[in-house]
Amino acid sequence: MRTAATSAAGALNPLQSLIARRWRPQWVCQNCRTAQSPRNPSYRRSLATATKSNETKPYYATTPIFYVNAAPHVGHMYTMLLTDVLKRWQEVKGREAILCTGTDEHGLKIQQAAAKADAEPKAFCDKGAQVFKDLAESIDVGTDIFIRTTDKQHNEGVEYAWQILQEKGFIYENKHEGWYSVSDETFYPKSQVHLIVDPPTGRKIMVSIETGKEVEWTSERNYHFKLSAFKDRLLKWYEENPEWIVPRTRMEDVIRQVSTNLEDLSISRPSSRLQWGIRVPTDPSQTIYVWLDALLNYATAVGYPFTPGQESATGFPPDVQVIGKDIIRFHCIYWPAFLMALDLPLPNQILTHAHWTLGRQKMAKSTGNVVNPFFALERFGIDPLRWYLVQEGGISQDADYDNEFVIEKYKKGLQGGLGNLVGRIMRAKNWDVQRAVQRYAHPDLAEGQHPAVSDESGDVNRRAYGRLRELPSLVEKQMRDLHPNRALQAIMNAVYSANGHLQKTSPWVTATKLRSAMADTTGQELHDAAKRGESVEEMEAEIDRVVYINAETLRLVGIMLQAFIPSSAARMLDMLGVKPERRSWEWCVAGKDDAFGDPLVDLGKGANGVLFPALTSDR
Repeated sequence: MRTAATSAAGALNPLQSLIARRWRPQWVCQNCRTAQSPRNPSYRRSLATATKSNETKPYYATTPIFYVNAAPHVGHMYTMLLTDVLKRWQEVKGREAILCTGTDEHGLKIQQAAAKADAEPKAFCDKGAQVFKDLAESIDVGTDIFIRTTDKQHNEGVEYAWQILQEKGFIYENKHEGWYSVSDETFYPKSQVHLIVDPPTGRKIMVSIETGKEVEWTSERNYHFKLSAFKDRLLKWYEENPEWIVPRTRMEDVIRQVSTNLEDLSISRPSSRLQWGIRVPTDPSQTIYVWLDALLNYATAVGYPFTPGQESATGFPPDVQVIGKDIIRFHCIYWPAFLMALDLPLPNQILTHAHWTLGRQKMAKSTGNVVNPFFALERFGIDPLRWYLVQEGGISQDADYDNEFVIEKYKKGLQGGLGNLVGRIMRAKNWDVQRAVQRYAHPDLAEGQHPAVSDESGDVNRRAYGRLRELPSLVEKQMRDLHPNRALQAIMNAVYSANGHLQKTSPWVTATKLRSAMADTTGQELHDAAKRGESVEEMEAEIDRVVYINAETLRLVGIMLQAFIPSSAARMLDMLGVKPERRSWEWCVAGKDDAFGDPLVDLGKGANGVLFPALTSDR
């Protein structure tokens, strides 16, 4: 079994080795806990020192951990992809980055699913976890840490956190009555449930207003977390960090819930009802609530409990946590409250995306209304599906999945857009891309000077190059704002514009005229061209300007697409002749690279040299 500190490839990278070394499963004595308290001056000084070194903190991105009670669908794939794109973007920019994903393997829902499958819970979880690992690998997601809540180090970290919360007085025992959803693994207050008639059965049932899942009335004695004690601190955090939840519109609902309906949280279940989970360390008759257990994975995955003041060395806190909009309450109310209680820093941002629907209905494992991600991958391939899901998926609004739409978008965007532009520029016999690059690249242009490709161009070329120079900052802003879909749309708009620019300027017309004039042994055509003010040098310069602008567009686009479609972007940059050491963000500046244009790979002939061929299902 792969532990939380083991990479997808099975080897430990330097950061993961650090995480493994920092893991301390043993209990920490009371004196040490006092030394680690934020009220201790020495601890505060160590935190200050750690803060100064935050510039070297690895970028830490997380997905939710996924329930293993059923197979994944394309919505799980989408969450993984968004997280992977954000992580890879940081790597393009030269920052060390880690991605953590994994599986949630405790709780009544898992216990019941295992019983239904006539399997032992651990064996059931092992099988389910492997499917999610396979999914991450299948879509080229760089999984640095795969955490399972059945991992020994996670269990010990949760027990440690429970003891800290208990010692600080944030846990108390009391009778709890309320509406509980087995499917959602949570209690709902009366205000968040209502009575409906179940269409398939005609039964009158109580369901969650938020998720539509059935709830049942339970009355039991268990432990509670003093969530209500964090109302003011949470509201202050939201006020001081208005961009903490993306998109910002979802912050309003979170503030409303905290302001009007923040009750203490039941954080255990009687072991007589829930055997499959982590037992309360001081009371084996109780099992720790699955959401307290699960949320702590983001800390235990990178070594919690941490060496005082050294959290950032492992990547903690997360720079971004990517979640579906249906689990906002857990991640934006419960999770920050737990962290505040444990005196741990909060994540920098939470990206809450909308859902993929099928037939305008939410994808759900429970209803079977899903798209099998492995079937979709087999049909469309990794990068086409990555490209489609990220670009067309919704952050604010749900998006509907349709195979025909995937094909249509692929034909227009990748095959007819990007792939077509690469072929037209790099495989044409009418010009020399390397010559165009050497003529117009301007890596040493002084500040305030204008590049020749712009100054010597007509309005069409000048406007095209002006848009190109602004493209990296436009895309970077969208990525900084956690809108990868808009960033990818901006990149593709640049591709469509470049194709339009190439068609409008038609350099092949000038190239044909030049070739004809050069082939004329009488010299008459050259003479006639000179009379029209068209010298060989001027015609070559005209061709090179257009070719360079489009080749440079492809170079910048290729660098940025490494975060979105890594394999295809690498192939494209090879075709352009961009050296591997010149593919980072510092090179994503118009005019900077003057050494590309000579392909690093055989461009092939016919379909063999096409970057995005026809889909297998479409041939």
